[in-house]
Amino acid sequence: MDKKEKKALLAKAQTLELDDAARAKAAGSFIDLPGGNTHYEIKGEGELMVLVHGYSTPYYIYDKLFERFVAAGYRVLRYDLFGRGLSERVDAVYNPELFARQLEELCAALVPGEQFILVGTSMGGSITTEFCRRNPGVVKKLILLAPAGMDSFKPPFYMKMCKIPGFGKWIFSQIGEKSLFNGCAREIIYSKDEIDDYQRQFADSLQYKGFVDATFSSLIHTILNTSETVKAYKEVAKAEIPMLVIWGTADRTMPYYQIERMKEICPHATYITYEGSGHIFLYDEGERTYNDISNWLTN
Repeated sequence: MDKKEKKALLAKAQTLELDDAARAKAAGSFIDLPGGNTHYEIKGEGELMVLVHGYSTPYYIYDKLFERFVAAGYRVLRYDLFGRGLSERVDAVYNPELFARQLEELCAALVPGEQFILVGTSMGGSITTEFCRRNPGVVKKLILLAPAGMDSFKPPFYMKMCKIPGFGKWIFSQIGEKSLFNGCAREIIYSKDEIDDYQRQFADSLQYKGFVDATFSSLIHTILNTSETVKAYKEVAKAEIPMLVIWGTADRTMPYYQIERMKEICPHATYITYEGSGHIFLYDEGERTYNDISNWLTN
């Protein structure tokens, strides 16, 4: 992608209202939940699997897994978290409780009373474990891909700056759009030819007002709130929900060193390490990720 196109995409950032007219042009489905309007896709027959994305990239991050699992005989549900993609930019604190309620409401509306396999990537790890804590017995198996939430996480300097009252939110409002856009695909290692399309899809989410505020709130109240999130991980460990964790050693967003703390908290889980892989291996190495998840589910 050349500089001219990047500049044009960034010029559209947070300029549009996410309204009914915008939703009418989009693929997927929409549902008005008590907490807010949610964009989702559900497809397939068979055992239910729910996919929860992470901090900033909407549900298209599961493009390499969604159709594969549908073809394998699963009924798969993916959706955009509040503040991302085409889901509503709700006026709320973006913490794990908010996101867990969104998932609860979505399941109650679309798949009431069903148990299912739950998959979370990055910040989706914090969300899925909170959901498990609030809804014992619902999740049959939990799959976490480079999950956030460990209290061993050492936030980089810019994240520490964002915690400064007043100043943090101001600086994020100044640099957030460009930083999120430029950084969304930086850890694609093996699928370089897809980086441009990945960023273009990200720009589709970025163009709607409220995206930066939502990601800032999520950073403060979810990503950096690890002391609370660890409590949820500990409860999930006590419940002994079958758990698979996959992590890449070259992850710069949720660094791999955190896996040691996770093994302390969740010793019963199965751990798979991807040598040299980055944070978004589920997209970058979709077939490999699918095969490992599928084999674990089967065996």
